Amino acid sequence: MNQAKTGRFIAQCRKKKGLTQARLAEKMGVTNRAVSKWETGKSLPDAALMLPLCEYLGITVNELLSGQKLEGAQYSAAAEKNLLALRQKNEHQARLLLDSETWLTAPGIAACLLLVVTAGVATLPVPARIVLIAVALALILVMSAAALRIEQKAGYYECRVCGWRWVPSYMAMFWAPHLGRMRYLRCPHCGVKSWQRKVITADGPVLTASESTLRSRH
Repeated sequence: MNQAKTGRFIAQCRKKKGLTQARLAEKMGVTNRAVSKWETGKSLPDAALMLPLCEYLGITVNELLSGQKLEGAQYSAAAEKNLLALRQKNEHQARLLLDSETWLTAPGIAACLLLVVTAGVATLPVPARIVLIAVALALILVMSAAALRIEQKAGYYECRVCGWRWVPSYMAMFWAPHLGRMRYLRCPHCGVKSWQRKVITADGPVLTASESTLRSRH
């Protein structure tokens, strides 16, 4: 998948429709800058925008990702290649997000410890000590909220019982006990609570309704 080629194709289709970047941005609910990034190959449209964009431009998602109009056998071959490329891109982005969580928390924890130690051992008036501790607590709260949001957005959780992979809500993750990258969550597929591990890809075993119901009873 060539982002630059896809970008040129978006620009070509937009111009054929007689649209400006501003008009297309308005239709898609994004900024002019976002459309400009698509057309220069700096980024791809979000997954949620791909289908509406393709419908508006009169192309298919497969043609969008291929950066050209496709015919017959070309279409099938390109579909498999594009799906693989998208999966690899999503996996890479998920790993980068999880890595960013580590880079966020490590310095944050160090900074909080430094503030607390300073408040405890430095010769400071009581109000200054209180301020340092309050700043440390605020930093911990902000850092924890940001890290949790990153963890929620990156990858999926896999149910230990039925193997279903899914993305929990922010609040479900907030209240769930956790050990590292494992959380005690209720699976929306089988209804069983278990320690679920974080995984990068969405593919996994798919159970029938009868199988999932049977497992949830045990």
